[in-house]
Amino acid sequence: MSAAAENPPAGNTATATATATVTVVEERVRARVITDDPLYRAVPATLRFVPAEPLAVRIVFPADLSPEGIDNEWVFPRALLEAGLQAPTGTGDVRIWPCGRVQAVVEFHSPEGVAVVQFDIAALRRFLRRTYAPVAAATR
Repeated sequence: MSAAAENPPAGNTATATATATVTVVEERVRARVITDDPLYRAVPATLRFVPAEPLAVRIVFPADLSPEGIDNEWVFPRALLEAGLQAPTGTGDVRIWPCGRVQAVVEFHSPEGVAVVQFDIAALRRFLRRTYAPVAAATR
């Protein structure tokens, strides 16, 4: 992620987009990039779940945060996100752990470096709850 960021939209917004029989679950949230600077920087992020890939979730950061000028999308197991809200978990590219009672930290590793981003646990839990509805509907 680059150092430049636009201000995210005010408040959290949640949407579900229906296309044919597939419902994509998206939730826009604010995240905080953790650095050595005592002031944190808020950045927009989109949590996304596509029922065609029921075991995966995505966190998407907008193109203006990327040196390449493209959306920065991280895809990882939904179970990793669930577990990381309870206890430190993950190896490799994505690691997640709770930070107190109301925050969770997601650490992203890439060849370019490491980004440490903090999210509100309530937003992540709300998103996870919404990911189960499309899967349950598809199994009926």
